[in-house]
Amino acid sequence: MNVCKKCNNEFQGNYCPSCGHPLKIERINSRYIVTEIGNVLSFQKGILYTIKELLMRPGQNIRAFISEDRNRLVKPIMFILITSLTYTLFVKIFGFNDGYVNYNYDDFNDTSTGLIFQWISEHYGYSNIIMAVFIAIWIKILFRKYSYNFYEILILLCFVMGMGMLMLALFGMIESITNSHLLEYGAYAFFIYAFWAIGSFFDKRKYFNYVKALISYILGMLSFTFISLGTGILIDFIK
Repeated sequence: MNVCKKCNNEFQGNYCPSCGHPLKIERINSRYIVTEIGNVLSFQKGILYTIKELLMRPGQNIRAFISEDRNRLVKPIMFILITSLTYTLFVKIFGFNDGYVNYNYDDFNDTSTGLIFQWISEHYGYSNIIMAVFIAIWIKILFRKYSYNFYEILILLCFVMGMGMLMLALFGMIESITNSHLLEYGAYAFFIYAFWAIGSFFDKRKYFNYVKALISYILGMLSFTFISLGTGILIDFIK
C-alpha cells in the first residue's frame, strides 16, 4: 500500500482515490517548461479573446456566459482582478493620476473621512470593485422585472468594470506619453461603455434600458461616496 503525501490516505496505484494526488510528481524538465509556457500563452489568448468579445458584443457575451457557456470567456473574478492589477501597474509605470474622479479630501485633513477618500483617490482600481456592489444594488432595483439575481448582476459588473480599468489604463498611458489631458476622456469612454454594456445585457432593443443603466451607475457611485463619507464621520464621532 502507498501512503498519499497530501492526505495520508493509503491506496494502491499511481493516484490517490481520495484527493487525486499522484504517487510521484513529475520532475521539472524541458517538457514541464514547454507545458507551462503553453498554459501561459493559452491564458493570454483567452484574455485577448475576452477583451475583443466584451468590446464588440458585451451584453450578448455576458448573457451567454451566465446562462449558456462559461468556458468562452475568462472567469469574471479573475478578469477584474487582472485588469485592476494592470491599471495599478500602468499608474506606477507611467505616473498618471490614479483616479478619474478627484475627491477633494483636503477639507477633511486629519480625519478618518479624509483618510478614506485619500485611499479611494489613490487606489481607484480597487475602489471600483467595491463600488460595483452599490451599482449592482441599483441595477437590481431598476431592472427588477428581469430574472437575474444579485450575484449574476455582479458578474456583469465584473466584466464591465474590468473593461473600464483597461480603458483608463490605455488613456492614462497615452496621457503620460503625450503629456496631454486624456484621462478624463477615458472616463467618458468608460461611462458610455458601461451604460451601453449594461443596457444591452438586459435588452438592447429597449432604449429606456440604457437610460436606466446610466441612472443605476450614477446612483451606485453616489451611494458609494455617501457611504464612505458616513463611515468616516461615524468613526470620527466614535473617536
